[in-house]
Amino acid sequence: MSEHGPRDPQPGRRNAKGRQRPERTHGDRERSAQRPSERNRSSDPQRLAAYTVLRAVADGAYANLELPKVLRDRGISGRDAAFTTELVYGAVRMHGLYDPIISVAAGRPVAKIDPNVLDTLRLGAHQLLDMRVPTHAAVDETVALARKVNGAGAAGFVNAVMRRVSERELDAWLAEVVPTGELTARLAVEQSHPEWIVKALRAALLGHGAATADTVDSELTALVTSDNAPAKVSLVARPGLATVAELVEAGADASPLSRVGAVLDGGDPGGIPAVRDGRAAVQDEGSQLVALALAAVPVDAHGPEQWLDLCAGPGGKAGLLAGLAIEAGADLTANEVSEHRTDLVRQTLRPAIARAAAAGRTVTVRTGDGRTIGEDEPGRYDRVLVDAPCTGLGALRRRPEARWRRTTADLADLGKLQRELLASAIDATAPGGVIGYATCSPHLAETSFVVSDVTKRRSDVELLDVRDFVRDTSGAAVDVPGTGQTVQLWPHLHGTDGMFLALLRKKG
Repeated sequence: MSEHGPRDPQPGRRNAKGRQRPERTHGDRERSAQRPSERNRSSDPQRLAAYTVLRAVADGAYANLELPKVLRDRGISGRDAAFTTELVYGAVRMHGLYDPIISVAAGRPVAKIDPNVLDTLRLGAHQLLDMRVPTHAAVDETVALARKVNGAGAAGFVNAVMRRVSERELDAWLAEVVPTGELTARLAVEQSHPEWIVKALRAALLGHGAATADTVDSELTALVTSDNAPAKVSLVARPGLATVAELVEAGADASPLSRVGAVLDGGDPGGIPAVRDGRAAVQDEGSQLVALALAAVPVDAHGPEQWLDLCAGPGGKAGLLAGLAIEAGADLTANEVSEHRTDLVRQTLRPAIARAAAAGRTVTVRTGDGRTIGEDEPGRYDRVLVDAPCTGLGALRRRPEARWRRTTADLADLGKLQRELLASAIDATAPGGVIGYATCSPHLAETSFVVSDVTKRRSDVELLDVRDFVRDTSGAAVDVPGTGQTVQLWPHLHGTDGMFLALLRKKG
């Protein structure tokens, strides 16, 4: 089961606000187009599984990690797994919109509704307002779920609220609950984002040159809308271990963006032998472009190059870097501060470690604090990747709970860490070497401001123009808005996560 959720079954069926129209009409009347398998399917196990994941997420779990375990443990697969996935991701993503609707229907603030019952209602609201579930099935099954997990008393309350929600279509509810006034406030409810994130994304669009004052409103709307669309399943063929042709033969399409990438249109990527064996993996094309760009910068090294992934966990970029390093006759050190994540990196790199040994090269995995590597190993490495911990605002499509867990307070702590890691990476780089600073966030406080602050204090580095090295599958420069030397990718423009990349040369 993919961690990314199912693709939109009917991408053309959207309302005026960009949300998918349910395959139903008011009341209990079903459209004749409803598929018989959906009318007759016993969906209680799927809804119960979705509820279980939501409660785990409320306790701090990550949906993309918890959901596959629940599906596997309960033997849910195929269409039923896709249905469960959409329930989970939709309810988590969109509760910024569903909660005001539930509040109106319940006649009370959601803060006064038991959190367990509220999760049940969110699942029901998603079925009514954004899935092709007949009204009577959405109401009856949600009430049955409430009776099972919340008790008989709660079931009556859920029944009343669900019936009130079902009395209006989504557009009517939007007119009721979306505030008038500033666009950021409207989008915060309509597209279910905390308002501070919407404002930060607006500033990022302007700051990275992806929008002007005249276009920023339309770009911002497209961006936050794309955060609510299921992300495609992108695969990487790790060099020397798998090929794009092998992934294409298994049913994927070659990526138009990454020469080592492929895109799976549906199904479970774990069913592909190369993925199952660790020779290929699920990885966003934006992440692939970061590693490919770092590897493409010319470096005048003395002897075999030494590469370092400073913050390697859980190992996705390290897996690609390892293959690229072996191809280039270089050695890779993958460093991670967390012992648990180091184990994940080691597991990911096991095939590359064996291949490196056969080629007379080394791929090393170790645990260490990236902030001290520059002091401990000054000038040792020719290429260093700093894939810095960040808010993850560029990957909200894949991490539905992230938007509700992050706060503005996170930026200060992360910003300090990001600066320390970048400074350490520069110290660890040999003269003439190159440093890549990347985040999966377009927030200016995590991207341009970090690079600017560090380079202003350092006379031993210079910025390279990343656009010279970010090339698509055809070899052409990827079309990136803006005129600066850094690159910011965007979900709504490139179909990738919102990856940022700056490349710095250590002067020598």
